[in-house]
Amino acid sequence: MTVLERQKSGEKQKTVNRNKGTKQVKRDKRLRVPVLPEEEIMIKTKATEAGLTIAEYLRNLGLGYSVPSVIDNRQVDALLKINADLGRLGGLIKLWLTNDRRTKYIGKSQLHMTLDTIRETQSVMLKEIIKLRK
Repeated sequence: MTVLERQKSGEKQKTVNRNKGTKQVKRDKRLRVPVLPEEEIMIKTKATEAGLTIAEYLRNLGLGYSVPSVIDNRQVDALLKINADLGRLGGLIKLWLTNDRRTKYIGKSQLHMTLDTIRETQSVMLKEIIKLRK
């Protein structure tokens, strides 16, 4: 179960709600884990990348939950934007090929420029996919 699934299912640990005055369970136990300076930097970096505090990050790993990465989500968003651009360009080419009266003044040069734009966009998308795999 991922952190997000756990939160959606209501298994999320509750904290004291100071605004409403209702008493809920609070985490009050601490664990101390000695680490090397390099390990500290790596843990902090990974927690930041996941969009979690260090405590949340280590708790989730310790409990066996998968930790979603914010960076992966950003890359997926970038790929979705590129995909949307390709869809719009494809729709434009389809409109040109149907001999629509609105596109009768568009020449071959414009069509070739659009195809070049699609190729460039595909190249950008491929680079994003390669970055995502690393």
